[in-house]
Amino acid sequence: MRTRNTRITRPLVTASVVAALTLTGAVAASARPPKAPPTPTFTDATVHDPSVVVADDELWVFGSHLQVAKTDDLMGWEQVASGVNADNPIFDDVVSELAETFEWAQSDTLWAADVIQLGDGRFYMYYNACKGDSPRSALGVAVSDDVDGPYEDLGIVLKSGMWDQISEDGTVYDARVHPNAVDPDVFYDADGKLWMVYGSYSGGIFVLEMDPETGKPVPGQGYGKHLVGGNHSRIEAPNVMYDEGTGYYYLFLSFGGLDATGGYNMRVARSLHPDGPYLDAEGNDMSEVKADPSLPLFDDASIAPYGVKIMGSYLFQREVGDPGSGLGVGYASPGHNSTYVDEATGRKFLVFHSRFPGQGETHNVRVHEMFVNSAGWPVVAPYRYADDGSTPAPLAGASATTSKARVARITREDAIGQYALIDHGKAINSTPVEAVAVKLEKSGRVTGALTGRWSLLGSNRARIVAGGSTYDGVFTRQWEPDRQEWVVTFTVQSAAGVSLWGSHVDVLSAKEAVAAVKADLDLGDTSAVVADLTLPTVGTNGATIAWSSSDPAVVSPTGEVTRPENGAGDATVTLTATITKDRRTATATFTVTVLERTAGGTTGAWSFEGDLADSTGALPAATVTGARVDTTGGTVSYVQGVQGQAVHLDGASGVRLPDGLISGPTYTVSMWLRPDALTQFTSAFFGARDANSWVSVVPKGHDGVGGNTMVWSGSAWYDAGTPLQLPVGQWSHVALTVDSGDVSVYVDGAPQFTGTGFPDVFTTTTGTFAVGVNWWDTPFAGDVDELSVHGSALSADEVAALATR
Repeated sequence: MRTRNTRITRPLVTASVVAALTLTGAVAASARPPKAPPTPTFTDATVHDPSVVVADDELWVFGSHLQVAKTDDLMGWEQVASGVNADNPIFDDVVSELAETFEWAQSDTLWAADVIQLGDGRFYMYYNACKGDSPRSALGVAVSDDVDGPYEDLGIVLKSGMWDQISEDGTVYDARVHPNAVDPDVFYDADGKLWMVYGSYSGGIFVLEMDPETGKPVPGQGYGKHLVGGNHSRIEAPNVMYDEGTGYYYLFLSFGGLDATGGYNMRVARSLHPDGPYLDAEGNDMSEVKADPSLPLFDDASIAPYGVKIMGSYLFQREVGDPGSGLGVGYASPGHNSTYVDEATGRKFLVFHSRFPGQGETHNVRVHEMFVNSAGWPVVAPYRYADDGSTPAPLAGASATTSKARVARITREDAIGQYALIDHGKAINSTPVEAVAVKLEKSGRVTGALTGRWSLLGSNRARIVAGGSTYDGVFTRQWEPDRQEWVVTFTVQSAAGVSLWGSHVDVLSAKEAVAAVKADLDLGDTSAVVADLTLPTVGTNGATIAWSSSDPAVVSPTGEVTRPENGAGDATVTLTATITKDRRTATATFTVTVLERTAGGTTGAWSFEGDLADSTGALPAATVTGARVDTTGGTVSYVQGVQGQAVHLDGASGVRLPDGLISGPTYTVSMWLRPDALTQFTSAFFGARDANSWVSVVPKGHDGVGGNTMVWSGSAWYDAGTPLQLPVGQWSHVALTVDSGDVSVYVDGAPQFTGTGFPDVFTTTTGTFAVGVNWWDTPFAGDVDELSVHGSALSADEVAALATR
């Protein structure tokens, strides 16, 4: 799924506000938060690549796929629009209005939009579309009197990806040195000149001077001036923020890949000039930062050491016995940021999208407050922004203009204590960095996973000296969502551009910790186990959990499950957890029923002979859904099939198969498909443990497999892409076999993909299964026949027999 954006509407920090700031530049809460700060309320919105613009004391974000949302407090978001279709209110009819853009880009969607209000009072949207598997893109501008449209197209201003043809700068297009014309961010500099920074991967990031009267590039610049990247390095999503207090222009960038395991992370460089050169904290000229041309595409190792890394994937993990629920608090691949500087108060905010650990590709908008440390670099607060009741709050409008901006005051007593520490490092990390334990001692020592000295300077400035590096930043107070309370946090950064975050945690006695772990320890439903169990070994405050089993041959002390053979009957096992901290111990027991293996024959089969009955007679009939697997109201019909009749799906309906159709790591799915149309991500067959763990047979896959037919799995994220795409209007046989991690995908009886390490998704007996629909994407339009599901991995010969008409 391809998506993205960035921006500020104009330099918003006034000299009077700057004069009120401390050395840190932090304009946060009042001198002390109230004794009882309010409990914040959050409402999320989905806008990939959010770019901000302020209108009528509301902050709006525009992003990819014409997603739009707004807020008046940076916490509660209202979804305004989503989807590139004729019903989207941002255009009268975006499909027809931007037809030239879609035709050039060979795409049916839009990437990261950017909106800015220019001097004539109108709102200018810089839209863009890209083919996806190549940098063939078009970037244009549309205008509206109102921020929410409707926008009228003013035309394309830049194109890229014209292979073997003359490009915008008069030379033959070369994707290693020329930009991909996407991800625009338009901004005013301190002198009122208008600029646009843009680019993604390919030749890197470029900047153009813009004509403030027309909203288009000043003629004669070609693609503009190169700032960062090249040789297909994974650098994109530029955003420029000017800070009057330091006099610097800050260029924010996203490194890595945007999907949940792509390692997306945000970095920053700075310059005294809007068009560069931009340098990182170590003085490296970012225009020299690019991939090694001798290495494969998207070489991350060449670019990872550069730029000041302000946030990557991380997790303040929740251990057993900790407050809250779930995995903890953190982000997976946060990025494509915009920046907002509140005009009245000078407070700075980072606005971006993020995915979340353990939640697949689900993403939402997030806002974090930013501060400027004593070295003049942005540091980002660890948790999302929450209003603590102090004044002035951001987006307060004219009522805040007379309020004095004040910094959060943290006393030394506030700062002392135990912390969970995140070290963001410089890596482009595909898995979240987990927190380690450190303590800021009363003596000024730092102990635990990090050792050194710490100090509090002034009202909130934080300094940590450890490992030969000095980290500078701020202490502040933030809302901790798992604990549901306000806690002291710190954000600091080294001269090498490495950011550390700390979040104050409660210290429990051994007795309290053991009791908390025992009360919280839960293995879920263990009445029908068909897969390995996850047995936690670490609890809150360093408590340990050791496991023993009454029958290790069935369930081992580390959670490996061996199911009894078919016919041997189910097995019942008692697991005992021994919880220990210091000299305190407690035990907890769990009864586990492990189901015998299922027979390897046909589990269910549907021939669709005028109905949805299971032809084996063992299962209930399937049912008709609406456009999603959990909706109703759709209709199906029956047409001539491969054998007898087939079910026809109209692109707005699907078929819900019996729950629990597959359980365990070994199975086969076989079906005939005749698509009427191919739409990206659409499921022909779909099975899921839950919304985050699923397997989908996709006739038209994502850009990462070139749009070809694939089997896609969420949770552990696995792409089983084939080298072909199913033909429209013709019957094709598709089969998937999985055998304890070994996976094969067949088309018309021939293996088109084989691999290992396929996720074990069906670890329950109550999974959800469907034909033609899932929980998110466009339903399948076309015909389906002779669907069968087997409890074993069929051989290549057996699959070939099923593919014979």
